[in-house]
Amino acid sequence: MYLCTVFNVKSEVGKFDAYIIPLKSLRAGNHTFEYQLDNDYFTKIDSPEVRKGDIQAQVIVKKTGNAFELTFNLEGYVILSCDRCLDDMEQPLSCKEKLCVKLGKDFSDEDEGVIVPEEEGEINISWFLYEFIALSIPIKHVHAPGKCNKAMSTKLRKHKARDTEDEEDESLDESENLTDNEESGNDPRWDKLKDIFDND
Repeated sequence: MYLCTVFNVKSEVGKFDAYIIPLKSLRAGNHTFEYQLDNDYFTKIDSPEVRKGDIQAQVIVKKTGNAFELTFNLEGYVILSCDRCLDDMEQPLSCKEKLCVKLGKDFSDEDEGVIVPEEEGEINISWFLYEFIALSIPIKHVHAPGKCNKAMSTKLRKHKARDTEDEEDESLDESENLTDNEESGNDPRWDKLKDIFDND
């Protein structure tokens, strides 16, 4: 999952330099990096899911030998379309994710983490930040009660009312089509079987 995104970020020369972490030059221990992910960041990422937002990102890198554990702490909000009225809304986000990184020969992703070329000794985390944000967005996102677009809410209520009336009409039509036998609970086919059993 991560391999293609790493290459996509590398192809954008200079666009995401601020999100490069020089892993190889870090001393053993913990190192903290902070980023403000605002509208400019989301515009550069250019993904259809999230276009705007304001996220405070703290990334703690723990170096142990040739391995690195990156802990992502993300707090803030993104702007999304409300599922109910389609107007923009602020969706609060708070998440904590971890990523294991090792230095190796070539870029690759594995179940337990990512490998970056040792000769480069760095990782660009701009897309990882976005992926963790996107994964934290709830499946359903709607305005708080009373905050939806009033005109759209009115149309939805009218549409629901019509749907309910249609369902009632259909159930009435079905009941009118019942035969006398069906209404009384008698089915002539079962009556024939009963005759067979009675003759025995």
